[in-house]
Amino acid sequence: MSEISILERRFPGRRAGLKREILLQALACFNESGIEATTIDAIKARCETSVGAIYHHFGNKEGILGALFFTALDDQHEHFVHYLERAGTLEEVVFSVVLSYVDWVVKHPDWARFQFQARSSIVKGPHYQELKERNTKTYRELKEKFAAVGSAQKIAPPFELLPSLIIGASENYCRAWLSGRVQTSPKAYGEQLASAAWRSIQG
Repeated sequence: MSEISILERRFPGRRAGLKREILLQALACFNESGIEATTIDAIKARCETSVGAIYHHFGNKEGILGALFFTALDDQHEHFVHYLERAGTLEEVVFSVVLSYVDWVVKHPDWARFQFQARSSIVKGPHYQELKERNTKTYRELKEKFAAVGSAQKIAPPFELLPSLIIGASENYCRAWLSGRVQTSPKAYGEQLASAAWRSIQG
């Protein structure tokens, strides 16, 4: 189960077993009932533990939300870096961004679905600064990679626009797939989405 494997990588060992179970059941609650409607009591009932144990590990609902969101974000970022390391040209960098994103969403649809709905709560809540710092780190990594491989080739848009141009269409299609509005897996269109992203930034 992909949900378990992600949590086991982030919270390894027997002592973290209850923490993983709380997060796993919270993930299911958030996806089934929504962020606002999910309560600590609902999570408690699902994982058959005490409210005290939940508060001990995470403090409150926002703590659970943050732990889940950044677990997903960290795993997605590792996937992105793995692809990015192999890119040797500007075109390959663009393809690595799109294909790593699509691949991660298809492998972990429950996490991706949660990530989409939780982002606005994270932005409005106590974890906003942490999210901002992580996004800045990823932005810097991408900019450094572009600089490392793109000295002989110019791109048309300003760099701050590139992430939106590169990932925008893929994100839109993945949202549609996760919601059931389209049936074809994003993986089937990965190359087309990456090609479109590349064409959109060429000088």
